[in-house]
Amino acid sequence: MEQRQLGRSGLRVSRLGLGTMTWSRDTDEHEATAQLREFVDAGGTLVDTSASYAEGGAEELLGALLGDVVAREDLVLCTKAGVRRTVDGAVVDASRGALLDSLDASLRRLRTDHVDLWLVQTPDPRTCLEETVSALRAAVATGRTRYVGLSNHPGWQLARAATLLAGDPGLAAVEMEYSLLQRGIEREVLPAAAALGVGTLAWSPLGRGVLTGKYRRTVPADSRAASPHLAGFVQPYLARGASAVVEAVATAADGLERTPLEVALAWVRDRTGVASAIVGARTAAQLRGSLGAEDLVLPEELMRALDEVSAPPVSYPERF
Repeated sequence: MEQRQLGRSGLRVSRLGLGTMTWSRDTDEHEATAQLREFVDAGGTLVDTSASYAEGGAEELLGALLGDVVAREDLVLCTKAGVRRTVDGAVVDASRGALLDSLDASLRRLRTDHVDLWLVQTPDPRTCLEETVSALRAAVATGRTRYVGLSNHPGWQLARAATLLAGDPGLAAVEMEYSLLQRGIEREVLPAAAALGVGTLAWSPLGRGVLTGKYRRTVPADSRAASPHLAGFVQPYLARGASAVVEAVATAADGLERTPLEVALAWVRDRTGVASAIVGARTAAQLRGSLGAEDLVLPEELMRALDEVSAPPVSYPERF
């Protein structure tokens, strides 16, 4: 698998990343072990997790597999902080203390003394960005992470954080949702990242599973859309407006004699500025479907056709 430079940093990541959002909840230890082995055997290195996934359960499961299933040094570990669970539900907290406490807890669960990439998972309107950035700087200075970045932040916050971290330690990455069904980052985030030398990691490149075509006729009983805790995550992309894009992907797949999953994944993976597309699989069999896209290069005319059918509306001021 191709290893790509993450922005202008010295970190290199596999162009396909393994997401762990379902680990320890919908993905048990047996399936996680099989996924990790197949991913590494295929040349994958980037494994993405978060302190908020299964309330830390995903990190615990991943940490239990390090050393026995795959060597720690063979992976690029990325985790995130800034969302914590309380009795009242999820709370966004990107204050310095909360972030650094979260990172320490992540390291204990992962059974390692450092991660390779640490991200702030979402903006916190109650904490000034300067304070959040100070936690990123401290994490690098103390050796708890090698590189830092943001996730799900708008373009202006990306630019401000990169300015505050300029030179030492620098902002290495921004992780954003990006697919044929969600191209919003093309307006400001992608251009800002390119100008600032920040690498982009694309999460949910399959449109929360909708671009695989599994929902074209009905909602499968074993799918995320039928899951009590993930149905709301998928539902926005089951609206009527998404169907034209899904059908275009299915048509393209038929013409290439490939699967819709492979076409949708290859489109994101090879977009300018994308260092890695992160796929989350519930089972090893599902992961194999994503790994199957490794040899697919979409023809230019097909890329243009998919661009046109999925083009997001552009208005003031971007249209200028």
